[in-house]
Amino acid sequence: MPTIKKIPHFKNEDIEREFWASHDVTDYFDARAAQRVRFPNLQPSVRSISLRLPESLVAALKVAAHKRDVPYQSLMKIYLAERVERELQHA
Repeated sequence: MPTIKKIPHFKNEDIEREFWASHDVTDYFDARAAQRVRFPNLQPSVRSISLRLPESLVAALKVAAHKRDVPYQSLMKIYLAERVERELQHA
């Protein structure tokens, strides 16, 4: 069983990046000792954007969202995520 080396203290991220570019992480980490963790309250980063849509499309989205009892902006995110996933699977 190899000895696990101690990770040095780094003065900044650039020095740390150079270190990891030339060293093997397996010398400093024992995967067998790893434990699964959960972050139940972790939220993905979001970015606000402006999007110009025809009023008729917004009205139709609002009707569809009302039928599903969700906010129309949330429904737009669902539709976009589904479509992007489909596009990436076929790429």
